[in-house]
Amino acid sequence: MAANREFQYRKLHSLLGVIPVGIFLVQHLVVNHFATKGEEAFNQAAHFMESLPFRYALEIFIIFLPILFHAVYGLYIAFTAKNNVNNYGYLRNWMFVLQRVSGVITLIFITWHVWETRIQAALGEPVNFQMMENILSNPFMLGFYIVGVVSTIFHFANGLWSFGVSWGLTVTPRSQKISTYVTLAIFFALTFVGIRTIFAFA
Repeated sequence: MAANREFQYRKLHSLLGVIPVGIFLVQHLVVNHFATKGEEAFNQAAHFMESLPFRYALEIFIIFLPILFHAVYGLYIAFTAKNNVNNYGYLRNWMFVLQRVSGVITLIFITWHVWETRIQAALGEPVNFQMMENILSNPFMLGFYIVGVVSTIFHFANGLWSFGVSWGLTVTPRSQKISTYVTLAIFFALTFVGIRTIFAFA
């Protein structure tokens, strides 16, 4: 019974990492990418997101609660996992370890990012181009955001591979190999978007 419950928790953890958290990540990257078109374009996109109906309900039930479960259970997985890269140095074993490491880095980054943006917005400071420009004018924060964004995107892209296996979508060696190439392409594409956005602010 306990083993079956843990199996179901892991499937739910994987699902939430893609739907809705992964979808929100992609949407967030796309909206932020408007910064490459200038301050006014970004501010208009940010204002549109802030003016969505049922915004607070969407944030709580579609973003924060799924992220909270994914993060808490992900920490449990990360600190109870048995890593074996020293004995089996295959790509997937290294990806397994990097998924856990990137998950911890991503959690730290997201927590800080929410504090600097969403919490400050709740305290009355508008989320706009100038806010991000001020944050990223600090060289340390610029480096922190680059590492955080790359880590978050890797965690999502590699998590897509695990999602396919967990949900029985990629069960054959050939399908898993194809999935590896597809998720690597997603990682590089989204990383390009994310890094380009950061330097648009910086």
